[in-house]
Amino acid sequence: MAKGFFIAIEGPDGCGKSTQINYLAENLKSLGYDVVLTREPGGTKLGEEVRKLLLLSKEGNVSPYAELLLFEAARAQHVEEVLKPALEAGKIVIASRYADATRAYQGGGRKLPISEVKRANALGTRGLWPDLTIIIDIDSEEGLRRVKGCADGSPGKDLPSGKLDRIESAGLEFHRRVRAEYLALAERESDRICLVDGRLKKEEIAEIIKKLVLERLNA
Repeated sequence: MAKGFFIAIEGPDGCGKSTQINYLAENLKSLGYDVVLTREPGGTKLGEEVRKLLLLSKEGNVSPYAELLLFEAARAQHVEEVLKPALEAGKIVIASRYADATRAYQGGGRKLPISEVKRANALGTRGLWPDLTIIIDIDSEEGLRRVKGCADGSPGKDLPSGKLDRIESAGLEFHRRVRAEYLALAERESDRICLVDGRLKKEEIAEIIKKLVLERLNA
């Protein structure tokens, strides 16, 4: 049976991940690929419950380490229940966020030591990393403006337009640190990570992502 292919779509809040994931899935399905869509945190019953705790809880005083470990608990379940079985069955998995998000949000945004975030990621991922990660980059101010519903915003949000979840509402400086860590990751791991300009028209972004993915699939 053919080996599957794992794609993670990443980026700061408001970058348009959900739109691009849907474009990519439809493009690949039209070419005959068997595609599985999933997300983090989430993707499993346990993961979706953790997602509610992490994003929708009104409890603002959550320890950054508790947040990190909740993400990893959801990821460990996701890997075992969804990702590994789909990949072993030869499917293409497209995930909205994965372990690079933890490095960006908990390492960059929450300022946890990157060495500790890496150790936590090693447990959560069980060594499973994407074959290709695409980071859609966008300026932090523009991303938050989109999330707040002032622009063509965010299908896939857990809250209505204009409402911010617990992490989206962490403040501009937090989101600037997140973006900076994403950019640093793209520079350090350019063999796996491709950076795409989120300021382009959504159709242009979709074509770029399609080309990047098909190049890897046909390599």
